[in-house]
Amino acid sequence: MGIRNYSVVPTAALALGLLSAPPVSIAIDAIIDAVASLASPTAGNPTVRNFRFTSPAMGQPAALTSAQSDALNAYNDSLRNFELVLGQRRAQINSNRELPNLPGQALYLARNNMMSAYKDLTEALPSKIGRPNKFEIPPAYFDADKELLLDEYKALFDLMDAPPANGQRSDTPFKDVVDLAIVIARAKGLDTATAEAAGRISLGLFFAETNGNQNAGNARSNKYKGSFQTGLSEDQDGQRKWAAIKTSIAALNPALSLRDDKEEARVGNLDHRLNHWTAVRDALMNAHAHIFPQVTSIAKTLPNPIDQMKLFELIQIIPAPTTSALMSGHLLDYRVSDPRIMGYLRNNSIFAFGRADRARTSATFREILDAMWLFNAKFEQALAKFVEIKAR
Repeated sequence: MGIRNYSVVPTAALALGLLSAPPVSIAIDAIIDAVASLASPTAGNPTVRNFRFTSPAMGQPAALTSAQSDALNAYNDSLRNFELVLGQRRAQINSNRELPNLPGQALYLARNNMMSAYKDLTEALPSKIGRPNKFEIPPAYFDADKELLLDEYKALFDLMDAPPANGQRSDTPFKDVVDLAIVIARAKGLDTATAEAAGRISLGLFFAETNGNQNAGNARSNKYKGSFQTGLSEDQDGQRKWAAIKTSIAALNPALSLRDDKEEARVGNLDHRLNHWTAVRDALMNAHAHIFPQVTSIAKTLPNPIDQMKLFELIQIIPAPTTSALMSGHLLDYRVSDPRIMGYLRNNSIFAFGRADRARTSATFREILDAMWLFNAKFEQALAKFVEIKAR
């Protein structure tokens, strides 16, 4: 899978899809008036949600230093901007107005800038670190009083990333991911237990890429789409690799092979990424099948199943360095220092929050895995779903 090279915006221009889909009151009278006027076509419609975000103003402590005051002002500015962008997108959607190209990018950058500014604030004023939040974001990065903002952020991405009308759904999307990963792993020579680990990891990728939503669009990119968010060339590469092992697949699991034939007939000449089954199959063959034989050694180095999922997600984000790290024999100590790669990590919410992280010029894979905390909740969902599938 190609590197997720979403358009990189300079730090000075920063005002989640990361979070890989789905729900306030607006502060400042001028913002309320602007958003209300945009949303006026929906006024009085009880089915339309009209949000008003709570005030962003944080109480000004006494006797702040200049650096503390600057950090507080920067956070309040970034919070107001995040609210403004949320309100604009909601008004555009509610009034059925045409959205700009890549409508999720401004939202994503505004959210990241708010969290980044809050991290800088809590560095300057540790007393601002508050209670835990339902998103499991470290409290130093996010004020739990603003949870409604992220609820709305997720809701807007759910709408903007909605599957296309011609997307071909599956009635068993999670089981499909697990079944395909297991049979591919078996075809690569893994035993049953190890192949199941590949299935569990692959389900984590599905949640990381789309929050478990099949046939998803992408409000941040015109290149990636589908259940595993692949590019067209990546999907086509996966098709070729699947064809090369199809005979082995049929011998291992005839029923699955028949299901594959039906899905191939169903998708016909459509983009394979519009069919959940073929999108997952091709994505796994393109980017992950060649790594499955290393699952046992990876598990020895990374016994935590969430770390295993993170590593495979890095195959999505920075494939070449991750492959090199795996081949090095010193995975966790392998250091990345290419500015482009660090940029790709930041574009995927890794080392993206706070001046200290943004100033990093290199990182080991252990540090990268630890910095992927925004993926934790997704992978926990995947683990729970995998247990549910196996219980059946």
